Amino acid sequence: LFRVASFADYGQLSRHDRRQLLDGARVEVAPYKEDPGDFILWKPSTIEQPGWDSPWGRGRPGWHIECSAMAAAHLGTTIDIHGGGNDLIFPHHENEIAQSTCAHDGAPFSRYWLHNGFVNVDSAKMSKSLGNVVLVRDLLGMAPGEVVRLALLSAHYRQPLDWSDDVLVEARRKLDRLYNALRKVSGWESDWAESLPSTEFMEAIEDDINTPRALAALFALAREINKLGEGPKAVQFARQLRAGAELIGLLGSDPVAWFEAGAEHNADDTQIDALLEQRNVARAAKDFAAADRIRDQLTELGVFIEDGPNGSRWRRAGA
Repeated sequence: LFRVASFADYGQLSRHDRRQLLDGARVEVAPYKEDPGDFILWKPSTIEQPGWDSPWGRGRPGWHIECSAMAAAHLGTTIDIHGGGNDLIFPHHENEIAQSTCAHDGAPFSRYWLHNGFVNVDSAKMSKSLGNVVLVRDLLGMAPGEVVRLALLSAHYRQPLDWSDDVLVEARRKLDRLYNALRKVSGWESDWAESLPSTEFMEAIEDDINTPRALAALFALAREINKLGEGPKAVQFARQLRAGAELIGLLGSDPVAWFEAGAEHNADDTQIDALLEQRNVARAAKDFAAADRIRDQLTELGVFIEDGPNGSRWRRAGA
């Protein structure tokens, strides 16, 4: 086990002292521990369990030491950036720091730590146990990748993100506004790659990757472009808009092609009503698999279904 009392900086990452960290934490209290916070480096394995011979007997590495060993083997003694969810700060990342620092004669384990907030689906934490996991491959059947990316960037990475169908709708609307601003200006395409993003955009990115603020800077440029319409200043703003968007993976399509591709997925009201009726028939027959397929088909067309006590109704994305 690792003796946490031997590492003076234990708890530095979460900015609490050791007693605060252990107070109320789910830690194993066992007679072989000197301190409730001592954690396993090498655990014994039975014949039936995976294991390797070692100076401490047959066993296998503990969860925390696995990560430190892989980081050291593939990334070196000190790594630049370590990421993970907020729930891993303690005990996992605290334990990684302690054992890696001690194993490498006090060398820092990671220069920067990025901890992301949770994704909530309809106000409930996304988890396998709740069965509300949203997969990227399913989202890509509902919207282009850029729309999904903008939706994820709309919240700061350290903050929770509340996900629902409306998030994609709003993201598509916002992306259309940015593409529309570029579409209004001619002559910006030739030299945009040599342009720099706006100062406001870069200050936001350099402020702990503040993507909501960075997006606000892009929309500010779009508003200025819409006011100007054409001219050298509009071209300058368009190039800044495109250069900033490039850094966060947006506006990679030709603006005209973007709107043409969107139009291909539109359906008229008669088609939508017919599909909705087919879905109602499937639901009445308790053929929920077919009903879900039709709902997915409508979603791909930019149509969202709202089921209520008085029946189902539909609305277009952005409506």
